[in-house]
Amino acid sequence: MNSGLEIRWHGRGGQGAKTAALLLADVAFQTGQYVQGFPEYGPERMGAPITAYNRISKERIRVHSNIYEPGLVVVMDETLLHSVDVTAGLKPEGAVIINTSKSKEEILPLLNGYRGNVYTIDARKISEEALGKYFPNSPMLAAAAAVSKVMEKDAFIRQLRASYEHKFAKKPEVIEGNMKAVRMTFDILEAALEQNMQKSA
Repeated sequence: MNSGLEIRWHGRGGQGAKTAALLLADVAFQTGQYVQGFPEYGPERMGAPITAYNRISKERIRVHSNIYEPGLVVVMDETLLHSVDVTAGLKPEGAVIINTSKSKEEILPLLNGYRGNVYTIDARKISEEALGKYFPNSPMLAAAAAVSKVMEKDAFIRQLRASYEHKFAKKPEVIEGNMKAVRMTFDILEAALEQNMQKSA
């Protein structure tokens, strides 16, 4: 694929990595882009490591393989860093986002020498504050959109809300909780992105 963005998601069964990848594809499609969103099937048991993928492009996508050199990696569970090489093939100019309460400095030794951009986000803290329960999907989905800038922020939020309104039509409190989690994540990562820009200036 010559243009666009390729994303690899790492999670454990039941954490929503597959759902997040499919939802990101749906939102990107609604904003007029060509998309792919698919899981890599293996033993689908609760807690087992799983992988999912996205391709998002303004041009027609003609590739239908797994993604081996992603521009962005999203890690839903920091415990995977001890058993999975999440940065394998990740482009040096790309980025990895990790769901953790730890700092970037604490995480770096677990990334096999990766020298690209590293972002940490505490999806547990955000989702528990916004939803009262631990659902990492919305924070990590927002994190992927914020870091990749694969679509304009307002369009992403608008289309994501429309998707949630369809999915949770009879649970308005769930919609508002998820959207609060999304906004909180954007605020945190936009500050981190600004800080990175200042450092590289």
